[in-house]
Amino acid sequence: MDIRKKQRAVVDALEDIKGHDIVVFNTSDMASLFERVIIASGDSTRQVKALADNVAKKLKALGERIEGVEGGANAEWVLVDLGDIVVHIMHPAVRSYYNLEELWGDKPVRMKALAAKRAPRKRPASRSRRASAA
Repeated sequence: MDIRKKQRAVVDALEDIKGHDIVVFNTSDMASLFERVIIASGDSTRQVKALADNVAKKLKALGERIEGVEGGANAEWVLVDLGDIVVHIMHPAVRSYYNLEELWGDKPVRMKALAAKRAPRKRPASRSRRASAA
C-alpha cells in the first residue's frame, strides 16, 4: 500500500475512536527504519488501548502487517509498529513529558481532508445577484 494511503488509514482509525492532537511526521530523511511517525492522544487508558486496537484492526483488514504492539498492558503509552509507520498513542501528560514532537521535528506532514469529511464551502453571491437584490 502507498505510504500516503497507509498514513490516511491510520489517521482515520485514530479519528474513529476520538483520538486527538494527531500529528504525522515524515522521518524518511532521519531514520532508515521507518518513513512516518504518527502521534496521537487519548484521554484514558481505556481509550489509548482502544485507539491502538483500532489502528491494528483497521490496517490488518487492509492487508497490512502489524510488526508489533508495545505498552498495551499499562496503556499510558502504546506503540503500534506497522513497519514503515510507527504510531505512538499516549495520555496527554505522558506525551507532554516525553515531547516526541521535539525529537522528530517541528514540521508535521500536512494531510488533505477527505472529500466526505469536508464541509461544503459557501460561495458568495455573485455581483450581479447582489446588485439586482439592492
